[in-house]
Amino acid sequence: MNDHERTGTVLVGYDGSPVADEAIRWGVREALFRRLPLTVCHAWHWPYPLRQPDKDTLEVLRGAGAIVADEGVRQAHGLAEGLDVRWRLERGWASAVLLEASREAALVVLGSRGHGGFEGLTVGSTAVQVASHADRPVVVVRPDLPPAPQGRERLVVGVDGSTGGESAIGFAFEEAALRGASVTAVCSWWDPAAFRGPDRVPFSDPQVIRREARARFEEDVAAWRSRYPRVPLETEFVVDTPRQALVGAARDAALLVMGVRGIGSGPQTLLGPVTQAALLEAPCPVAVVPAERAGRRRAAETAGASARGGTG
Repeated sequence: MNDHERTGTVLVGYDGSPVADEAIRWGVREALFRRLPLTVCHAWHWPYPLRQPDKDTLEVLRGAGAIVADEGVRQAHGLAEGLDVRWRLERGWASAVLLEASREAALVVLGSRGHGGFEGLTVGSTAVQVASHADRPVVVVRPDLPPAPQGRERLVVGVDGSTGGESAIGFAFEEAALRGASVTAVCSWWDPAAFRGPDRVPFSDPQVIRREARARFEEDVAAWRSRYPRVPLETEFVVDTPRQALVGAARDAALLVMGVRGIGSGPQTLLGPVTQAALLEAPCPVAVVPAERAGRRRAAETAGASARGGTG
Protein backbone atom coordinates (compact mmCIF):
# COMPACT_ATOMS: atom_id res chain seq x y z
CA MET A 1 0.00 0.00 0.00
CA ASN A 2 1.53 3.35 -1.01
CA ASP A 3 1.78 6.45 1.18
CA HIS A 4 -1.34 8.07 -0.26
CA GLU A 5 -3.38 4.96 0.38
CA ARG A 6 -2.27 5.02 4.03
CA THR A 7 -3.15 8.70 4.49
CA GLY A 8 -6.26 9.19 2.33
CA THR A 9 -9.85 8.38 3.16
CA VAL A 10 -12.35 5.77 2.08
CA LEU A 11 -14.87 7.71 0.01
CA VAL A 12 -18.47 6.48 -0.19
CA GLY A 13 -21.00 7.95 -2.61
CA TYR A 14 -24.31 8.19 -0.80
CA ASP A 15 -27.76 9.24 -2.08
CA GLY A 16 -30.07 7.56 0.43
CA SER A 17 -30.98 4.65 -1.85
CA PRO A 18 -30.92 1.03 -0.61
CA VAL A 19 -27.77 0.26 -2.58
CA ALA A 20 -26.11 3.34 -1.06
CA ASP A 21 -26.81 1.84 2.36
CA GLU A 22 -24.94 -1.26 1.19
CA ALA A 23 -22.08 0.96 0.01
CA ILE A 24 -21.91 2.51 3.49
CA ARG A 25 -21.54 -0.95 5.02
CA TRP A 26 -18.77 -1.80 2.59
CA GLY A 27 -17.05 1.53 3.11
CA VAL A 28 -17.09 1.22 6.89
CA ARG A 29 -15.48 -2.19 6.69
CA GLU A 30 -12.80 -0.97 4.28
CA ALA A 31 -12.05 2.04 6.48
CA LEU A 32 -11.61 -0.22 9.50
CA PHE A 33 -9.34 -2.59 7.56
CA ARG A 34 -7.18 0.30 6.37
CA ARG A 35 -7.36 2.35 9.59
CA LEU A 36 -8.54 5.34 7.61
CA PRO A 37 -11.37 7.84 8.07
CA LEU A 38 -14.57 7.43 6.09
CA THR A 39 -15.95 10.26 3.96
CA VAL A 40 -19.64 10.17 3.07
CA CYS A 41 -20.13 12.20 -0.11
CA HIS A 42 -23.45 13.47 -1.45
CA ALA A 43 -23.96 15.54 -4.61
CA TRP A 44 -26.99 17.80 -5.01
CA HIS A 45 -28.06 19.84 -8.02
CA TRP A 46 -30.95 21.77 -9.56
CA PRO A 47 -32.63 19.07 -11.68
CA TYR A 48 -34.24 21.35 -14.28
CA PRO A 49 -32.04 22.71 -17.09
CA LEU A 50 -34.16 25.61 -18.36
CA ARG A 51 -34.50 27.94 -15.39
CA GLN A 52 -31.97 29.03 -12.79
CA PRO A 53 -33.38 28.80 -9.26
CA ASP A 54 -33.29 31.67 -6.81
CA LYS A 55 -31.07 31.69 -3.73
CA ASP A 56 -33.81 30.52 -1.39
CA THR A 57 -34.59 27.52 -3.58
CA LEU A 58 -30.92 26.58 -3.70
CA GLU A 59 -30.74 26.73 0.08
CA VAL A 60 -33.72 24.38 0.31
CA LEU A 61 -32.05 21.93 -2.09
CA ARG A 62 -28.77 22.12 -0.22
CA GLY A 63 -30.57 21.55 3.06
CA ALA A 64 -32.26 18.46 1.65
CA GLY A 65 -28.86 17.21 0.51
CA ALA A 66 -27.42 17.80 3.97
CA ILE A 67 -30.17 15.62 5.46
CA VAL A 68 -29.21 12.79 3.09
CA ALA A 69 -25.50 13.11 3.86
CA ASP A 70 -26.20 13.23 7.59
CA GLU A 71 -28.17 9.98 7.32
CA GLY A 72 -25.16 8.31 5.71
CA VAL A 73 -22.93 9.53 8.53
CA ARG A 74 -25.45 8.29 11.10
CA GLN A 75 -25.48 4.84 9.53
CA ALA A 76 -21.69 4.69 9.47
CA HIS A 77 -21.43 5.63 13.15
CA GLY A 78 -24.02 2.96 13.95
CA LEU A 79 -21.83 0.34 12.29
CA ALA A 80 -18.54 1.46 13.86
CA GLU A 81 -18.95 3.84 16.79
CA GLY A 82 -15.30 4.88 17.07
CA LEU A 83 -14.72 5.41 13.36
CA ASP A 84 -13.71 8.87 12.13
CA VAL A 85 -16.61 9.69 9.78
CA ARG A 86 -16.70 12.88 7.73
CA TRP A 87 -19.16 14.20 5.20
CA ARG A 88 -18.78 16.09 1.98
CA LEU A 89 -21.71 17.93 0.41
CA GLU A 90 -21.16 19.45 -3.05
CA ARG A 91 -23.36 20.95 -5.72
CA GLY A 92 -23.04 19.18 -9.06
CA TRP A 93 -23.64 15.92 -10.89
CA ALA A 94 -22.75 12.87 -8.83
CA SER A 95 -20.03 11.52 -11.14
CA ALA A 96 -18.22 14.88 -11.36
CA VAL A 97 -18.41 15.48 -7.61
CA LEU A 98 -17.18 11.97 -6.79
CA LEU A 99 -14.29 12.15 -9.25
CA GLU A 100 -13.15 15.44 -7.73
CA ALA A 101 -13.49 14.05 -4.19
CA SER A 102 -11.65 10.85 -5.16
CA ARG A 103 -8.39 12.78 -5.49
CA GLU A 104 -8.15 12.72 -1.70
CA ALA A 105 -9.25 9.09 -1.36
CA ALA A 106 -7.46 5.78 -1.12
CA LEU A 107 -10.54 3.88 -2.24
CA VAL A 108 -13.99 4.76 -3.62
CA VAL A 109 -17.11 2.70 -2.83
CA LEU A 110 -20.31 3.17 -4.84
CA GLY A 111 -23.66 1.53 -5.25
CA SER A 112 -24.26 0.09 -8.70
CA ARG A 113 -27.19 2.48 -9.22
CA GLY A 114 -28.94 5.13 -7.18
CA HIS A 115 -32.20 7.02 -7.18
CA GLY A 116 -31.54 8.43 -10.65
CA GLY A 117 -31.70 5.10 -12.50
CA PHE A 118 -34.78 3.71 -14.19
CA GLU A 119 -36.57 0.49 -13.27
CA GLY A 120 -34.53 -2.63 -14.05
CA LEU A 121 -31.23 -0.78 -14.55
CA THR A 122 -28.40 -2.94 -13.21
CA VAL A 123 -25.51 -0.46 -13.29
CA GLY A 124 -26.09 3.29 -13.46
CA SER A 125 -24.13 5.93 -15.34
CA THR A 126 -22.46 7.30 -12.19
CA ALA A 127 -20.88 3.94 -11.32
CA VAL A 128 -19.67 3.45 -14.89
CA GLN A 129 -18.28 6.98 -15.23
CA VAL A 130 -16.47 6.97 -11.89
CA ALA A 131 -15.01 3.50 -12.47
CA SER A 132 -13.89 4.58 -15.96
CA HIS A 133 -12.21 7.84 -14.99
CA ALA A 134 -11.03 7.55 -11.37
CA ASP A 135 -7.34 7.13 -10.67
CA ARG A 136 -8.20 5.27 -7.45
CA PRO A 137 -9.68 1.76 -7.11
CA VAL A 138 -13.48 1.83 -7.22
CA VAL A 139 -15.62 -0.86 -5.58
CA VAL A 140 -19.14 -1.17 -7.03
CA VAL A 141 -21.72 -3.00 -4.91
CA ARG A 142 -25.28 -4.12 -5.63
CA PRO A 143 -28.13 -4.60 -3.17
CA ASP A 144 -29.41 -7.88 -4.61
CA LEU A 145 -26.30 -10.01 -4.15
CA PRO A 146 -26.29 -13.12 -1.94
CA PRO A 147 -24.37 -12.90 1.35
CA ALA A 148 -20.74 -13.95 1.24
CA PRO A 149 -20.13 -17.52 2.45
CA GLN A 150 -18.91 -18.10 5.98
CA GLY A 151 -15.25 -18.76 6.70
CA ARG A 152 -12.20 -17.31 5.00
CA GLU A 153 -13.16 -14.87 2.28
CA ARG A 154 -12.02 -15.48 -1.28
CA LEU A 155 -11.12 -12.70 -3.72
CA VAL A 156 -11.03 -13.38 -7.45
CA VAL A 157 -8.81 -11.39 -9.80
CA GLY A 158 -8.61 -11.40 -13.59
CA VAL A 159 -5.07 -11.60 -14.98
CA ASP A 160 -4.32 -11.16 -18.69
CA GLY A 161 -0.76 -9.83 -18.84
CA SER A 162 -1.86 -6.24 -19.44
CA THR A 163 -0.91 -3.24 -17.31
CA GLY A 164 -4.48 -3.23 -16.04
CA GLY A 165 -4.17 -6.88 -15.07
CA GLU A 166 -0.98 -6.16 -13.13
CA SER A 167 -2.71 -3.36 -11.23
CA ALA A 168 -5.66 -5.61 -10.46
CA ILE A 169 -3.59 -8.47 -9.07
CA GLY A 170 -1.60 -6.07 -6.90
CA PHE A 171 -4.78 -4.63 -5.43
CA ALA A 172 -6.23 -8.12 -4.91
CA PHE A 173 -3.24 -9.22 -2.84
CA GLU A 174 -3.22 -5.99 -0.84
CA GLU A 175 -6.93 -6.36 -0.12
CA ALA A 176 -6.59 -10.04 0.77
CA ALA A 177 -3.77 -9.27 3.20
CA LEU A 178 -5.98 -6.66 4.93
CA ARG A 179 -8.96 -9.03 5.14
CA GLY A 180 -7.14 -12.28 5.91
CA ALA A 181 -8.63 -13.60 2.67
CA SER A 182 -7.38 -15.88 -0.09
CA VAL A 183 -6.83 -14.96 -3.74
CA THR A 184 -7.96 -16.90 -6.80
CA ALA A 185 -6.13 -15.62 -9.88
CA VAL A 186 -7.95 -16.42 -13.13
CA CYS A 187 -6.56 -16.30 -16.65
CA SER A 188 -8.82 -17.22 -19.55
CA TRP A 189 -7.43 -18.52 -22.81
CA TRP A 190 -9.50 -18.94 -25.93
CA ASP A 191 -8.19 -21.85 -28.02
CA PRO A 192 -7.51 -20.69 -31.61
CA ALA A 193 -8.38 -24.22 -32.79
CA ALA A 194 -11.93 -23.66 -31.55
CA PHE A 195 -12.59 -21.27 -34.41
CA ARG A 196 -13.96 -22.50 -37.70
CA GLY A 197 -13.52 -21.23 -41.21
CA PRO A 198 -11.70 -17.95 -41.85
CA ASP A 199 -11.59 -16.99 -38.14
CA ARG A 200 -9.26 -19.85 -37.33
CA VAL A 201 -5.65 -18.77 -36.72
CA PRO A 202 -3.45 -20.21 -39.51
CA PHE A 203 0.03 -21.69 -39.14
CA SER A 204 -0.19 -21.98 -35.36
CA ASP A 205 0.12 -24.81 -32.87
CA PRO A 206 -2.63 -24.31 -30.27
CA GLN A 207 -0.85 -26.45 -27.68
CA VAL A 208 2.33 -24.38 -27.92
CA ILE A 209 0.37 -21.12 -27.67
CA ARG A 210 -1.53 -22.46 -24.69
CA ARG A 211 1.66 -23.55 -22.86
CA GLU A 212 3.26 -20.17 -23.45
CA ALA A 213 0.18 -18.30 -22.25
CA ARG A 214 -0.03 -20.42 -19.11
CA ALA A 215 3.68 -19.95 -18.39
CA ARG A 216 3.34 -16.17 -18.65
CA PHE A 217 0.33 -16.28 -16.34
CA GLU A 218 2.13 -18.34 -13.71
CA GLU A 219 5.14 -16.03 -13.94
CA ASP A 220 2.99 -12.94 -13.37
CA VAL A 221 1.31 -14.51 -10.36
CA ALA A 222 4.56 -15.87 -8.87
CA ALA A 223 5.95 -12.36 -8.40
CA TRP A 224 2.99 -11.44 -6.19
CA ARG A 225 3.04 -14.79 -4.37
CA SER A 226 6.58 -13.99 -3.20
CA ARG A 227 5.54 -10.51 -1.98
CA TYR A 228 2.56 -11.84 -0.02
CA PRO A 229 3.63 -15.31 1.14
CA ARG A 230 0.94 -15.44 3.84
CA VAL A 231 -1.93 -14.89 1.41
CA PRO A 232 -3.32 -18.26 0.24
CA LEU A 233 -3.33 -18.39 -3.55
CA GLU A 234 -5.03 -20.55 -6.14
CA THR A 235 -4.59 -20.18 -9.90
CA GLU A 236 -7.11 -21.10 -12.58
CA PHE A 237 -6.10 -21.23 -16.23
CA VAL A 238 -9.45 -21.55 -17.98
CA VAL A 239 -10.19 -22.34 -21.62
CA ASP A 240 -13.18 -20.05 -21.99
CA THR A 241 -14.07 -16.49 -22.84
CA PRO A 242 -12.88 -13.95 -20.23
CA ARG A 243 -16.41 -12.92 -19.33
CA GLN A 244 -17.62 -16.46 -18.69
CA ALA A 245 -14.42 -17.48 -16.90
CA LEU A 246 -14.46 -14.56 -14.46
CA VAL A 247 -18.17 -14.51 -13.75
CA GLY A 248 -18.07 -18.26 -13.14
CA ALA A 249 -15.01 -18.05 -10.87
CA ALA A 250 -16.63 -15.26 -8.82
CA ARG A 251 -19.42 -17.47 -7.51
CA ASP A 252 -19.13 -17.55 -3.70
CA ALA A 253 -16.40 -14.87 -3.86
CA ALA A 254 -16.38 -11.78 -1.65
CA LEU A 255 -14.97 -9.55 -4.38
CA LEU A 256 -14.05 -9.70 -8.07
CA VAL A 257 -11.07 -7.49 -8.96
CA MET A 258 -10.66 -6.23 -12.53
CA GLY A 259 -8.38 -3.83 -14.34
CA VAL A 260 -10.14 -0.88 -15.92
CA ARG A 261 -9.33 -2.41 -19.32
CA GLY A 262 -7.27 -5.34 -20.51
CA ILE A 263 -5.69 -6.84 -23.60
CA GLY A 264 -7.72 -6.12 -26.71
CA SER A 265 -9.03 -2.77 -25.47
CA GLY A 266 -7.81 0.21 -27.46
CA PRO A 267 -6.08 3.15 -25.73
CA GLN A 268 -9.23 5.25 -26.17
CA THR A 269 -11.39 2.68 -24.39
CA LEU A 270 -12.28 4.00 -20.96
CA LEU A 271 -13.75 0.79 -19.58
CA GLY A 272 -12.98 -2.54 -21.21
CA PRO A 273 -15.81 -4.81 -22.39
CA VAL A 274 -14.94 -7.60 -19.94
CA THR A 275 -14.95 -5.17 -17.02
CA GLN A 276 -18.28 -3.77 -18.20
CA ALA A 277 -19.69 -7.30 -18.34
CA ALA A 278 -18.41 -8.00 -14.83
CA LEU A 279 -20.19 -4.91 -13.47
CA LEU A 280 -23.42 -6.18 -15.03
CA GLU A 281 -23.17 -9.90 -14.32
CA ALA A 282 -20.78 -10.67 -11.47
CA PRO A 283 -22.39 -12.44 -8.50
CA CYS A 284 -20.36 -10.33 -6.04
CA PRO A 285 -19.10 -6.73 -5.70
CA VAL A 286 -16.54 -5.66 -8.31
CA ALA A 287 -13.39 -3.61 -7.75
CA VAL A 288 -12.18 -1.71 -10.84
CA VAL A 289 -8.49 -0.81 -10.54
CA PRO A 290 -6.86 1.87 -12.72
CA ALA A 291 -3.78 0.91 -14.70
CA GLU A 292 -1.87 3.88 -13.31
CA ARG A 293 -1.35 1.97 -10.04
CA ALA A 294 1.09 -0.33 -11.81
CA GLY A 295 3.07 2.58 -13.18
CA ARG A 296 3.24 4.28 -9.78
CA ARG A 297 4.31 1.01 -8.15
CA ARG A 298 7.10 0.39 -10.66
CA ALA A 299 8.34 3.96 -10.29
CA ALA A 300 8.41 3.63 -6.50
CA GLU A 301 10.26 0.31 -6.68
CA THR A 302 12.82 1.74 -9.13
CA ALA A 303 13.37 4.77 -6.91
CA GLY A 304 13.78 2.54 -3.87
CA ALA A 305 16.27 0.30 -5.68
CA SER A 306 18.28 3.33 -6.85
CA ALA A 307 18.40 4.65 -3.29
CA ARG A 308 19.84 1.29 -2.21
CA GLY A 309 22.54 1.53 -4.85
CA GLY A 310 21.16 -0.60 -7.66
CA THR A 311 18.18 -1.61 -9.78
CA GLY A 312 18.26 -5.34 -9.46
